[in-house]
Parts: sequence; C-alpha cells; structure tokens
Amino acid sequence: MQDVNLGVGKCIMTSLLNLYRKVLEAPLSFLVKNNPIPSNPIEELKLNVSQPIVYVLPYTSQTDFVIFRKNCLSVGLPDPIETNDIHGKQLPRYVFLDEGRQIFKSKGPKKETEKVFYNYLELHRAFGDLDVQVIPVSVLWGRAPGREDKGKLPQLRLLNGMQKTIAAMWFGRDTFVRFSQAVSLRYMVTEHGADQSIAQKLARVAKMHFAKQRFSATGPRLPNRQAMFNKLLQSPVILSAIADEAKSKNMSRERAHQEAEKILKEIAADVSYENLRVLDRLLRWLWNKLYQGIDIENADRVRQLALEGHEIVYVPCHRSHIDYLLLSYVLYHQGLVPPHIAAGINLNFWPAGPIFRRSGAFFIRRTFKGNRLYSTIFREYLGELFHRGYSVEYFIEGGRSRTGRLLTPKTGMMSMTLQALQQRQTRPITVVPVYIGYEHVLEVDTYAKELRGAAKEKENAGLVLRVIKKLRNLGKGYVNFGEPITLSNYLNQHYPEWKNTDDEKPTWFNKAVDSISNQVMVNINNAAAVNAMNLTGTALLSSRQRALSREQLLEQLQSYQEFLQNVPYSDDVIVPAESPEEMLKHVLGLERVGVLVEKDSFGELVRLERNSAVLMTYYRNNIQHLFALPSLVASIILHYEKIHNRELLHAVQRIYPFLKNELFIHIEKEELTLVVEKIIAEFHRQKLIDVDGDVFSINDRGIRTLQLWASAVREILQRYRITIAILQYKPDIARNALEKESQSVAQRLSVLHGINAPEFFDKAVFAEFTASLKDNGYFDEAGNAVTEKLDELADILNHIISAEVNLTIRSAIEKAEEMPAQE
Repeated sequence: MQDVNLGVGKCIMTSLLNLYRKVLEAPLSFLVKNNPIPSNPIEELKLNVSQPIVYVLPYTSQTDFVIFRKNCLSVGLPDPIETNDIHGKQLPRYVFLDEGRQIFKSKGPKKETEKVFYNYLELHRAFGDLDVQVIPVSVLWGRAPGREDKGKLPQLRLLNGMQKTIAAMWFGRDTFVRFSQAVSLRYMVTEHGADQSIAQKLARVAKMHFAKQRFSATGPRLPNRQAMFNKLLQSPVILSAIADEAKSKNMSRERAHQEAEKILKEIAADVSYENLRVLDRLLRWLWNKLYQGIDIENADRVRQLALEGHEIVYVPCHRSHIDYLLLSYVLYHQGLVPPHIAAGINLNFWPAGPIFRRSGAFFIRRTFKGNRLYSTIFREYLGELFHRGYSVEYFIEGGRSRTGRLLTPKTGMMSMTLQALQQRQTRPITVVPVYIGYEHVLEVDTYAKELRGAAKEKENAGLVLRVIKKLRNLGKGYVNFGEPITLSNYLNQHYPEWKNTDDEKPTWFNKAVDSISNQVMVNINNAAAVNAMNLTGTALLSSRQRALSREQLLEQLQSYQEFLQNVPYSDDVIVPAESPEEMLKHVLGLERVGVLVEKDSFGELVRLERNSAVLMTYYRNNIQHLFALPSLVASIILHYEKIHNRELLHAVQRIYPFLKNELFIHIEKEELTLVVEKIIAEFHRQKLIDVDGDVFSINDRGIRTLQLWASAVREILQRYRITIAILQYKPDIARNALEKESQSVAQRLSVLHGINAPEFFDKAVFAEFTASLKDNGYFDEAGNAVTEKLDELADILNHIISAEVNLTIRSAIEKAEEMPAQE
C-alpha cells in the first residue's frame, strides 16, 4: 500500500512539475532567444543520435530546464523530458548535478544523480553494443565577469527565482545554452569499470567541468584600471625606463612619470560589459545588413583550449576594419570571452576610439623605434594582460592587406608574446591563427585607388559614415579557426634550449619568433575559405579577355571544386558544397561586383567589367595559394606539351620553393613528389591530360580547362623571370637596385600585356623573391648571383612563359641599360 501511495505521490509531483514548466514556457519563449552553442551540436560535437543521450545540468532549475529543452528541440536533439528505453529499462534522459540555491551554499552532487549514472554504467556491463553519451549542458545568464574592486561574483549560476525573473528580462537576448563535448560511457566502463565509485567520479568531474566552463564564458574579472596603472608604474622595468627618459631628455622624474602615465592611458583598454552588450545588438544588425550569413568553422578548438585553461592569443589575417568587430562578435556568440585587441592608433578617433576602447581595444603606435619608454610600457602592459588571463588579439601583418594576399608578418607582437611566456607566465600560451574572408570587402575600392598611387585617407568619423551609407548585400563572411600553436610545445620541439633563461639575448629567440610567425601565416592559409566569389574571380581572371562562355565558366568552377574535394589542400580548408550553377547565380546576385552576363548568337558570355578586374584580383588572391602548385604542374605540361615525370618533378622542385615562401604554402619538400602524383592523377581523372606510363601530355578535349588552370601562376612566374633576367644580365647588381629595376620592368610589362594584378609590380614582392633566392643559394658569399643556378632556373621559366612576354622583358632590361648612357 505504501508503494502505491509513493507512486501516486510521484505521479502528482511530476504532473505539477510539468504544469509549472508549461506556465514558464510562454513568458520565457518571449523573453529568451534561442542561443545554442554550438549552433549545430549534432554535427560539431559528432554526436551519435542512434545511441542514447543523457544531459547533465549543473543544478536544479526549472527555468533553466525550460530554456535548455527549447534549445534542444530547435537543433534536433532528443527531447530531454522523454526517458531512454534501453532493453526494456526506463531511465531519465537528464539529471541535475546538485540541488541548486540553498540558504547558505549549494550542495555537492545529488545522490539520485549518482544513482542514475550507476544504473547507466551497469547497463554497459550487460550490453556490449551500448554507448550512452553524457552531454554537460549549462545555461549562461549574461556574461558579465564582474570587476576586481567589486565583491560580488558574476551572476551566471545559482540564481534564485526573483533573480531569474530579472535576468530573463534584462539578459534574455544574452542567454546562451552551452552543449559540451559528450563523454562516452562505453569508454568510461572499458577504461575504469562500472562500480559505484566511477559514478561518483563522473559526477565530480562534471562539477569541475561546469566551473571551468563558467570561467571560459566570462574570463577573469575586469581590472580596476587605475590600480593596474599604479602596479605597472611601480614595476622595476618601467621605473628604470622612466629614469632613463628623465636623464636622456633632461627632465624631472615627476615629469617623466607623468609622461609614462599618459602613455599608459593612451594604450590601455577600458572594457565595459554593458558596452559589449550594446555593441552586440549593433553588430547583429550590421551583419544582417551587410552579409547573407557568417560561416564559422572549428570554433570547438578554441572552446576546448578555453576549458583547458590556456591563455589564448588570436592572430587573424587582416582584410578589413570589420575584422576587429567580426571576430569579437563571433567569439561572444561561441560562448567565449571577447579578447583585448591590439588596434592601430589611427583608429583612436572620436567617436570610434572610445567605443573600441570600451569594447576591449588597446591602442598601439605604428612604430616604437627610438622610444624606449613607450616600448617598455607597452611590453609590460601586454605581459600584464597575459598574466591576468585575458585573451588577446593582434594582426600579425601589421595592417590590412591591399592585395588580398597574406603580407609578410611583422614580428614585434609575437616577440613580446614569447617574452611574456619566458618571464612570468604560468598558464600555457596558445596562438590561434584565424582566417577571415569575405565575398565582398567594404574597403576594396579604396585599396585599388591606393595601389594605383592615391594617398591613404586618414580614418575619421566622416569616412565611417561614407562606408555605412554603402551598406548592402555583400554575400557571406567566413571565420575559420586554424590549427592552434601552443608556444611551449612548439619551442620544446624546435628550440629545446628556450628554457635556459641565463642569456639576456639568447641566440634562438629571433629565429623562434620568425619561425612561429611564419607558421601562423601557413596555418591561416591552411584554413582558407573557398567561396563562389573567389572561385568565379579566379576563373574569369585566368582568361586573358576576362570573359568566358557560361558553359566554360561552369566547367571550370566544377573542375576547381572537384580538385579541392579530391586533392584537399588541408583538412581545414572550407570548400563550397553548392553546384557551379548555384555559385554563379549567387555571384550574379551580389551587388557591385562587376560580373556581367551578355548574349550573342552562340549563347551567354560572362565577363568582368574592366574597372572590376583589379578589384576581383583581391578575391582571387585570397585563395591563390590553394591553386599555385596544381597551376604550376598544369603550366609545365601545357607548355612542354609532352614531358617525362622525372623532368616534370625537376622543374617543380626548382620553382616550388619560391611559391612556398611567397604564398605561405604548407607542403614540405619531402612531400612534394607525393602531392604532384595526386595532382597528376586528378588532372588525368578530369581528362585534362593523358598519362602514358611516366609520360604526361595534353588531352585535346580538356585543353581550354588546362589553360585556365595554368594561368593561376602565370603572373607570378613572369615576375620571377623579370628578376632572373636582370640578374643574368648584371650578376653583381645591388639588392635595392635589383628590386627597383624589377619593379620598373614589371610596370612596363603590365601595360603592354594588360596585367591587372595590383601586386604584380609591388616592390615588396620583389624584395621577398630576392630574399628567397638568397635563402636557396642563388647568391654567393660576396652577394653576386650564381649564374649556373640562374641559367637552369631561367631555362625552365623560358619554357613556361610565352615568347612575347620573354621578348618584352629582354627589351625592357636592355632599354634600362641604355638610359644612363643617353643621359
């Protein structure tokens, strides 16, 4: 009888609980927006929905449960209210870890929760095919971390009923439901067994996980700005720099101290959580106005690093001023703390400067040269951010790329990061390379003008308003988190002597900074986002007339797409899943891209407007590194017409090191033969070439597609030929003169042969190529060119560059030699 009464009582309690949840659903559905993290947990967390799932929530809260259930259903996860039926045994699909808010404190893990875990573990012992997935889930109400000078903890958990009501009204749009990586109970049983102690351990581990998750979502408390200043200004390193400043400029210590405080105020961020909330709403409107969506990939990498307690340094490529805003917005909506961002001092103008500063920007001058006080203060401030556990973001290229290609890294910030690791950092520092891409960059028109020689316009409020007036549909944006680099692991592997801190200026340090900086660029390129815009631009620009028939364009897009799928550049590259027809339709629907469709008696032609050709090179250059090696292979086969595998590999091995250096390609010398074999196999599969044993030749049916493939590196090889030809003519020419003359010849070539690529006559790319020649042994110890090696490389380039271009190069060099004599 007693059991019957207990059953009836339990049934009544369940009915009342369900009724209470129903009452909560209406206001909460209005006040609280669905914000699951990740947005597609089944795919991103690799969940097996054919196996049972158990959700673990940190504490008992019916309000949290209603929100959590709503998010579960929105992403296609099993309904938590229903039970799991496992071989006839009914077990709950969710558990609360502890009791929640008590009078004085929260309890430890609930006994009934441990019992549920034990029941699931027992079933695994009985049924070998069972693998229950335990998913920790937490509801985050707001993200304010609190301040160091305030006693209260951030209100993320254990809120009482009244607090939840206020939070729902105030933070409803800032409430996130975080789904964590599932724990396999099959793994737990196999590794640790299935007794009661394992169930207790599982509950304890889950409790620790939620504590880490809360910290990863909010970060450390925000600093008392003046207290931080006082601490920094009393550090021995800065006091020494102040003393030197006073002595070198013949001023009082008090005045030098005031100057130091002024510099700190100029640099330091002043983060406001309320400012971030307001900015979040503004940015949500902005992205909806600008783009058709933001594709985010591999954010789980960063979430895992945050959970593991890493100090995270985000290093994105730099395409646009929007990069600052986009990455912070994405991280916030991935349940992570927006970083402190190193922003150029040129952005510290009213009203943007104060907004950026309160959103986490700290400002950096373009150069520290000759200003020891400034460089010391900045280095110590950056070290303090690391020491306090704030994530940091900086742009290693130093400025926005005007050409769409990655720029040579500026290593100053990386050097300071390594110094922080050496000095007092206890948490591991991990650098996260980030690829940011757009189907249309707001400033691309300005970039084209600057590359043609126009002066760079200073950032100001008027410029911002002019940009805002242009807001319209610009396609998609892409944020892809590349392979992280944990600095201590990297140094242990490549520079094991780094732990020896006796030397003030260790010999390994600068090499390590350069090596890590270069690896960051390689990892950014490994995470490139291929999209309809840059694929279409690549195809159209590969045609000398910047026009293709619709059929040929679609065929080329398909060839690119299939190649990237069958011979993937890296595991992190994003390849569009849409058909070529859908991609072309998408590009034609974008505004201000200059892609036109014309009809003649034979059908439709797709072409680029003349003024848009230069702009389109920007988007082509975003992914040029993906096609450089297959394009080189295509170019060699096309121009040789028939070539033996041995000769092909020889030619590739001579040219590839320069492409690798210029385009930050990850393929190592030892991998080259295997990758070329895969390229050949794919070209053969696409019927672009014929393979007869070890001899490769053109397949006439695919010759047009092969020509378009070969064109992707045509201009790069022409640049190489210019510098090689000058060195053959004058082996002892000075480096500066070589770069300047190379640039002049390239400008002439671009006019005579209609080359629209803005980087074609950029002096910086010639400087990089000259440095690469030196690294690969093309100069002797006296600095003179090694003619034997040059002649071999020139012979290969002569075969794959048209006769008329070679003639123009030779005549331009001869003309340059005659000019001084005529003067």
